[in-house]
Amino acid sequence: MSKTPLPEDSLIPASPSEDDYVAQVTKAEPPPLLSEEDPFALFSEWLREAGAKEPNDPNAMALSTADADGAPDVRMVLLKDVDPAGFVFYTNLESAKGRQLAENPRAALLFHWKSLRRQVRVRGSVAPVTAAEADAYFATRARASQLGAWASSQSRPLPDRLALEKRIAETGLRFGLGKVARPPHWLGFRLTPTVIEFWRDRPFRLHERLVFARASGGWTTERLYP
Repeated sequence: MSKTPLPEDSLIPASPSEDDYVAQVTKAEPPPLLSEEDPFALFSEWLREAGAKEPNDPNAMALSTADADGAPDVRMVLLKDVDPAGFVFYTNLESAKGRQLAENPRAALLFHWKSLRRQVRVRGSVAPVTAAEADAYFATRARASQLGAWASSQSRPLPDRLALEKRIAETGLRFGLGKVARPPHWLGFRLTPTVIEFWRDRPFRLHERLVFARASGGWTTERLYP
């Protein structure tokens, strides 16, 4: 079946042509294969490079959760800490994602760094961070963001914008000039990965894919067809 050409005003860009791929190939030498030594060292290297290349939020990630019935949900959140223990993000426990994680404490993450033509996929179990960790991070947030964490009934119906602004003003009056404590319904989660996949763009859709899977005492690695 012949391919129907996209109209000139199509919202979907056309697939790269042969000449586009040839130009991509000749632009630079092929990079060495991804290291199979340490997934967190490799992730840190990529995140550092993304910080220098991405114009906005290099620590942004898609967070996928599922409710008790298995219905999936996804949204963008910000990574706030990462080390060999896992990937940390914060949220309102009464939000949709907070409720879903309570019902089904497993999740998936996707980092997509468009400027670098790279992505990282992560799957694993999720558990709350300690209160001390959450307090320490909350203390670093701007005061207006701290007040917003108290004022917003995240994911629940908002009658109008004025209602939110009123609650923010009331919260500001409540705390005055004093310290804003962390709300009891605001906490962090740590995703402990069982699988981490690194994906790097290569010409002609022949991308490089390297998967780390957690095993007893370390990680196994496997390369996948694109």
